[in-house]
Amino acid sequence: MYHFGRKGQDGYIKSDNISMTRKLFKRLTGVIIILNICTIQAVAKGKSDTQISEPLMEITEEISPETIVESLDTVEGETEPVKEPVQLYTLRPVEGKPVSFTETWGYVSQGREDEYDASLPITDVCYFSAEINCYGELSAIPNRTKLKTGNARCHLVITCDSRSLSHFVINPEYGVRKNLLKQIVKAAIPYDGVQIDFELVPVRDRKHFLTFLADLRYMLGQNKWFTVCVPARFKKLSEDVYPYTEIANYSDRVFVMAYDEHWSTSKPGPIASVDWCQKVLEYAQKSIPDRKLVMGIPFYGRFWAEQATSGAYYFSRLNRMMVAAGVEEITYENDIPKVQYTTQVDVTGYFNDAWSDITLLRMYKSAGVQKIGFWRVGQEDPEFWNWLKVSKNK
Repeated sequence: MYHFGRKGQDGYIKSDNISMTRKLFKRLTGVIIILNICTIQAVAKGKSDTQISEPLMEITEEISPETIVESLDTVEGETEPVKEPVQLYTLRPVEGKPVSFTETWGYVSQGREDEYDASLPITDVCYFSAEINCYGELSAIPNRTKLKTGNARCHLVITCDSRSLSHFVINPEYGVRKNLLKQIVKAAIPYDGVQIDFELVPVRDRKHFLTFLADLRYMLGQNKWFTVCVPARFKKLSEDVYPYTEIANYSDRVFVMAYDEHWSTSKPGPIASVDWCQKVLEYAQKSIPDRKLVMGIPFYGRFWAEQATSGAYYFSRLNRMMVAAGVEEITYENDIPKVQYTTQVDVTGYFNDAWSDITLLRMYKSAGVQKIGFWRVGQEDPEFWNWLKVSKNK
C-alpha cells in the first residue's frame, strides 16, 4: 500500500515529505470548497429524480497537512508492506529426514541476484545468462562481481533461444563460430566453468553442435568446468540432436532438464510427475556416467485457463462472444467500437511445493543419483531448503 506520508518512530512526519504534503493540502482544500459550492447549488435547484438533502462534505474545523497524510494512502517514493490475503488452503507438510547429495546445482537469473543467498545448500551456481545477438556475438554477459557465491562454484550459462540463430553460430560455414568460441572463453575467465544451454538446435546441425561442444571443451582447458544442458528423453531419437552419451564425452557434467512434462500450450498437467521423471532417469542412467549426471527438478508451476480471451477474432466470432456474455452496450472511443464485460474463467494449475520437490529428490536418491539441480533459485517454496543437505561422501 502506498502512502502520502508515514510517521517515523518518533511520531512525526518525515521531513522530506512535508513540502509535498503542504502543496497537496492546498489543492485538496480547494477541491473541498468547490464540492461544497456545487452541493449548495444542487440543493437550491433540485432535480426531479434526485433529492439532495444535505451537503456532500462540510468543513467544520481546520484540516492540517498531517491529517491529510494520515488519511490518504499514496505517496511518491514511499511504500508500506502489502497486506497478504489470508491463505485458506493447506499444503502437505514434509516428514522424515532431510535428503543429501554430493552436488547441488542452482540457477540464479541475472538481475535477480538478491534472490540468492550464499548460505543456501548449493555447491554450484549457474549464472543465467549470457546471450548471443543477431550478429553471432556474445552479449549481455553477467557481471561476476554482482553475485557473491561464497564457497560455491559459479558457472557462466550461455543461451541461444532461436533455431535460426543456433544454426548460424554453430555452422562453421558462416564464419562466426570461431570468434564466438573465443568470446566465450574470454567471458569465462572470472568463472569456475561454462554451461551451454542451446535448446533449439536444428536437427540437421547435430554434427555441428557436437563439434562446437568439443572445440569449446578443448579451448576452455582442464582448469574450467564444462557442462551441457539436455532436454528430457525416454530414449534416443532417430536423429537426436542431444545424444546423451556423446555429449557426456565432451563435458564434465550433463544437466538433464527433467521438467516441462506439460507446458504453457499443452493440456494441463504436472511439470514433472514422479512416474515421468523415473522414465527420464532410467534412460539417463543408461546413457550418462553416474559421476557426470545431474538431474534437474522444477521449482515453478503453471496455470492454464479454460478460455483464453486475448487474440484476434473474426467479426462473426467476437459478435458471438459478446452475445454469449450478455453485452448490452457498445461505446465508441474516437469512432472505434469498444466493449468491456466480465466473464468467468475456469483455471487449472499444477505447481511444486516442498513436498513434491522433496518427493522427487528422494526418488532420485533411492535410485543412486548423487547430483541434483533446480530451476531456479527464487521460485521455490522456502520450506524446501530445510530438507536439503550437502554431503561430502557418497
